[in-house]
Amino acid sequence: MSLLVRVPMSAMRDINFPTRGTQGYLDLATAQPIVRDGALQWISDSLRLYEDDKPLPKPTVEAIQISLPSDKSFGSWEQAFAHVTGPQLPPETNVFWNQTMLDALFEYPIANDQARFSIDPGGLANLGVRTLTVLRFQPPGGAIRAFEYEGDPGLVRLDPNWYQAASQFVRMGFLHILDGSDHLLFLFCLVVPFRRFRQLIPVVTAFTVAHSITLIASAYNLAPDAPWFPPLIEMLIAASILYMALENIIGGATVQRRWLMTFGFGLVHGFGFSFALRQTLQFAGSHLLTSLLSFNIGVELGQLLVLALLIPALDLLFKKIVDESRGTIIVSAMAADVGWHWMRERWTVLSKFPLPKLDAIVVASMLRWAGAALLLGYALWALSRWLERREPSLRLD
Repeated sequence: MSLLVRVPMSAMRDINFPTRGTQGYLDLATAQPIVRDGALQWISDSLRLYEDDKPLPKPTVEAIQISLPSDKSFGSWEQAFAHVTGPQLPPETNVFWNQTMLDALFEYPIANDQARFSIDPGGLANLGVRTLTVLRFQPPGGAIRAFEYEGDPGLVRLDPNWYQAASQFVRMGFLHILDGSDHLLFLFCLVVPFRRFRQLIPVVTAFTVAHSITLIASAYNLAPDAPWFPPLIEMLIAASILYMALENIIGGATVQRRWLMTFGFGLVHGFGFSFALRQTLQFAGSHLLTSLLSFNIGVELGQLLVLALLIPALDLLFKKIVDESRGTIIVSAMAADVGWHWMRERWTVLSKFPLPKLDAIVVASMLRWAGAALLLGYALWALSRWLERREPSLRLD
C-alpha cells in the first residue's frame, strides 16, 4: 500500500531545519536527511494502518519532497506521485522553512490488495491546534472514497462491511441523543404527564417514525440546501420544547393529541439529527441506508436509557417532594423558560439570513414538501380516527 501525505512544514515542531544566508532561507541542499526524520516522527509514527483489523508493520520512506505552497500537484494521485518522486527544488530557491510543504511517500507491505483496510490517523491531530484532513482511498479497480474531517476521527474504515458501518452508526446515534440537550429536553416534556408504559408507546413511536422520515430524506438530498434552513430548524426545535411545556402547564393533554403533535415535531427534530450526520455519513462507505437505520437504532437506545432513568426520577419527585399537578407545572415552567430563551437566541441567528427568493426551484421544493405534508396529515388523521374507535378511553387521567 502506498501512502502519499502532504503537511505544512510549520506543523513539525522541535526540529532545527538548516538555514543559509543572512535572511535565514531553508538550506535545501542539506535539509533532506532532517526532513526525512521529521516525516517519520511527525507523520508515519502518528498514524496506524490496518489490513482486516491487523496492524500493518512500519512503512519505508520511498520519497521526500519539499514543495512550495503554490504547488497544486495533490489534485490527483497521479500528479502527486509524479511530483513527490520527481526532481527536487533547486538548491538556490529562496524560501523560509515554515513557508513550505512536506510531501512524503510511504510504502506498507500488505498480504492482499482486496482486504478491508482501515486507518487510525489520531496522532496527526497533534500537528496543530486545529487540523483539517482530506483523505482519499483508491483501491485497485474500485471507486475512490473521499473523506474530510477535523481533528481526530478515531478509526476510519476505508471500505467498511455493512456490520462495521452499522455498529459505528449505532454508537454515533446513541451518543448523539445523550449529548443533544434540546432533544433531551423535548423528550423530558413529552414524559412529564405520561409516565405509564402503555401511554408512552404511541408517543415515542410517533417521534421515532417522524424523525426517521426526515432524517432519511435529508440524507438523500430531499431537504432544502440553503444557509437559512439549519437555523430555522434549530429555532423550531426550541419552539417545540416551549409548546410541549406550555401544553403540560395548561393540562388536558390526551395520548392521541400528544402523539399527533409529537409526530409533527419529530419531523423537525429529524432534520436536526441530519445536521449532525452530514460530516459522518462519509464513513458509511456504500451502506448509506444501513447506516441511517443504525443511527436511528442508536438514537432509540439512547432514548430508552433516558426514559428508564427519567420516569422513576419523576415518580419519586411527585411522591416524595411535590404533588403531581403542582410538580408538573413547576418542571414544565422551567423547561418552557429554557425553550423560550433558546427560541429567541436562535431567531436572532435566523433573522440574519435573507429570505429565499421564490424562483422555480424553491417553489417546486415547497410544492413537493407541501404535498408530502398533506399526505402525512391525511394518514395521521385516518390513523387517529381508527385509534379513537379502538381505544376511546385513551385520555390522561
